[in-house]
Amino acid sequence: MESKASSIDHTILSPGTVSINVQGAFIVDEDPSNPPTPSDDGAQHDTDIRLPNHVNVVSHIALDIGGSLAKLVYFSHEPDSEHVGGRLNFLKYETDQIDQCLGFIQKLQDDLQSQTGSRMGKMSIMATGGGAYKYYDQMKQVLGVEILREDEMDCLIMGLDFFITEIPREVFTYNDSDPMHFEEARVDIYPYLLVNIGSGVSMVKVSGRRKFERIGGTSLGGGTLWGLLSLLTGARTFDEMLKMAEMGDNGAVDMLVGDIYGADYSKIGLKSSTIASSFGKVFKMKRQGENQAEDHGGLSHESREDENDVSGPPPAFKPEDISRSLLYAVSNNIGQIAYLQSEKHRLEHIYFGGSFIRGHRQTIQTLSYAINFWSKGEKKAYFLRHEGYLGSVGAFLKRQPRNWGRRNSFEEYPVVRPTIQHRET
Repeated sequence: MESKASSIDHTILSPGTVSINVQGAFIVDEDPSNPPTPSDDGAQHDTDIRLPNHVNVVSHIALDIGGSLAKLVYFSHEPDSEHVGGRLNFLKYETDQIDQCLGFIQKLQDDLQSQTGSRMGKMSIMATGGGAYKYYDQMKQVLGVEILREDEMDCLIMGLDFFITEIPREVFTYNDSDPMHFEEARVDIYPYLLVNIGSGVSMVKVSGRRKFERIGGTSLGGGTLWGLLSLLTGARTFDEMLKMAEMGDNGAVDMLVGDIYGADYSKIGLKSSTIASSFGKVFKMKRQGENQAEDHGGLSHESREDENDVSGPPPAFKPEDISRSLLYAVSNNIGQIAYLQSEKHRLEHIYFGGSFIRGHRQTIQTLSYAINFWSKGEKKAYFLRHEGYLGSVGAFLKRQPRNWGRRNSFEEYPVVRPTIQHRET
């Protein structure tokens, strides 16, 4: 049996040959009594994936730097000596906080140095996304390590394939009675449509292992929601905006079918709560308020019966209502375009990824409803618990040898004797 010391030596000298043992992998569910708290350096931690059978050192880190967020994936051994193996760690920073992100990576470098001592070789950073190019010189200067830049789309597909085929209880569908219905891992996953929602939206047809084509998208994505709500509300972060949306009533801002017909329009399948026009009430209510103010202002000071009368325009629209309305508008638009692309290219499975979703129930509900409504129940929207980390996980896996997974999901031509046996079902 290979000793731990020789294993470390082999890992450092040949980091590209380290295979991640995914046998028995599982997602570490959060403890409701001890929810994660934001770090002092701005990092937001997401649920880890335990790898109980992986024992080798992993001397590379993956970073996906987008227009809004930088997503980091790295491996760590369990600190408790009673537990073998380790885990994949997931955390993100706002891209504006790239300095803090690089500072955290420096700490990881120091930890690896203390673990391996004098045998420490070159740690490598697998980078993808637009920021891999924008911040390349800064990363090289600050970290002083090898920066390997990988194609963004290639990483997205590789990451999604990994989650679909290798990680139990990762992929799920939504309905009101079962908000998180987990899908079994599948081998026959192609073809499918990936709708990756970041600052903008890319829609990618995947027809086989590393065979993909960007077939469309829209500029109205997470950046749109973030930017407009920054102008219209007092929220400073995307998570604040999502929290406000949870408390809002879009019916105070949107014009609904019920506002036009007074009830459902059942003949064409529209409920009274269906949005007929996003922000459709704003102009009418604002104009009414202005007219009231003009009428009130036209009275002379002497003719007012009550000088304390403060009647006039109605209160300003609540930021919570605005947030919910805009979230629905963006999500519904993405959902409908995704459905149309799936119809055009005859794709049954539609996966939604990207940091726009963030496990947010209203967003997931809206996207699911859009796919279900337009397909008349024939198609489903599929989501992932680590939806924002497809690119960074794909970049992380770029350092793996050929045919390493249980299902040989990363090479077109599987070998006869894979490194890791298939998981029994």
